[in-house]
Amino acid sequence: MGELARVVVIGAASIDTKGRARGELIPATSNPGQIRVSAGGVGRNIAENLGRLGVPTLLLSAVGDDEAGRHILEVTAAGGVDVSQVIVSHSRSAAYLAVLDEKGAMRLSIDDMAIMEEVTPRYIYDRRRFIRGAKMVVIDANLSPAAIVSALRLATKAGVPVCADPVSVALAPRLKDHLSCLSIVTPNAQEAQVLSETPVRDRFQAIAAAQKLVSLGVEVAIITLAEEGLCYVTSQEMGHVPAMECEVVDATGAGDALTAGVVYGLVNDFPISEAVRLGVSAATLTLTCVDTVCPDLSLERLYDRLVI
Repeated sequence: MGELARVVVIGAASIDTKGRARGELIPATSNPGQIRVSAGGVGRNIAENLGRLGVPTLLLSAVGDDEAGRHILEVTAAGGVDVSQVIVSHSRSAAYLAVLDEKGAMRLSIDDMAIMEEVTPRYIYDRRRFIRGAKMVVIDANLSPAAIVSALRLATKAGVPVCADPVSVALAPRLKDHLSCLSIVTPNAQEAQVLSETPVRDRFQAIAAAQKLVSLGVEVAIITLAEEGLCYVTSQEMGHVPAMECEVVDATGAGDALTAGVVYGLVNDFPISEAVRLGVSAATLTLTCVDTVCPDLSLERLYDRLVI
């Protein structure tokens, strides 16, 4: 499938361990709750969501030659993603540990993504034929600064649009010097604040920050605002899409599902106003699911949830 991949995703693949408190979180002591383990990693999550939506998707990443790595590859392939080019390394697989409050919102997380150093500029360059043949490339900021440059250079040269997920406040600065190379960027409010250097505390500030990102060269700036939905800006239009009412089970992966929904819409030539609604629909389904990627995500379910 690699030769035909419509989307090439370059980013992290990890094992997620998530603990959700049963009651109010009390720091510095043990909190009763539930602990679940699932495959994760921003790039991998986006790829699996796309695979489940029927988009031929190739993942470029690295996993360890260990039980975790085998599980990551198995789950990702079962989601319809081509994992034939993923590095299987002697390093240990990436891991992500999250503590969720009783409402399913992430209160604290730690990631161990050292293996991502193995996704080198050379590794990406050696797979340039996949990038050249893609309709879109998606990167996450877990990539090293040098790998980000390599991916952007190859995609730009091939005329392939790039969507970037900033991942976290700590990693968002890796994208700051490259905004003019990005077709789409999907930060949350905190990440948008880092990228735009403007405060983002409500949807009006989010629109202003998105406008700033567009003025810096981004074609589509989408800022996610959790229960306030999202704001989007292009050089032609701007808008706000409210969040959908739902029972939040686990917020992990909702942003990755949103990015995948938007990418699905754009590679299928939907207008941006419709693509962002597909993104909100995908995020909502993920919020109601205990897994980082909703295993029964499908186009039918996406359209059932769609806000017109």
